[in-house]
Amino acid sequence: MSNQVDDAELLQMFQDEKTRNQAFNLLLKKYQQKIYWHIRRMVIDHDDADDLVQDVFVKIWKSLPGFRSDAQLYTWMYRIATNECITFLNRKKLKNNVSFDDVSHELSESLTDSSYFDGDKVQSKLQKALLTLPEKQKLVFNMKYYDEMKYEEMSEILGTSVGALKSSFHLAVKKIEAYLLSED
Repeated sequence: MSNQVDDAELLQMFQDEKTRNQAFNLLLKKYQQKIYWHIRRMVIDHDDADDLVQDVFVKIWKSLPGFRSDAQLYTWMYRIATNECITFLNRKKLKNNVSFDDVSHELSESLTDSSYFDGDKVQSKLQKALLTLPEKQKLVFNMKYYDEMKYEEMSEILGTSVGALKSSFHLAVKKIEAYLLSED
């Protein structure tokens, strides 16, 4: 069986006690990387991203029996991952009793230390620019730019109108351009 089983088949396998574990392993194979990078671009730090991915997949495992097929599986999983990121970042702000700007600065510092972003100056610059954005704009930019997601899908995940998302993306692009020009 290839690891690219379609979602309907995965869900069917998951409903059966005998194939539940196999279905979940296939689900992990299929989506773990995508979810990891979505989270990593939000929280920057690899260890934090790793922990969050585990939390997300535990939530998915627990919630999957109640999953209604009116949403797409990936969209549903993406929403869980997004909510976990936001909760994590908010907790980080509260725990350290700092503003979003301070958290952004801290993440920007860890970006500089990260071997993943280090090799590519342009990527590193883009990531630093992204850290200057409000959370929602950063999310929308990541989803559109990196995940090539359609506004309709983003609307389903974030519970925001397509018009508002387009506006957020446009603002994000403007801010990123301004940041990149000021950095040169």
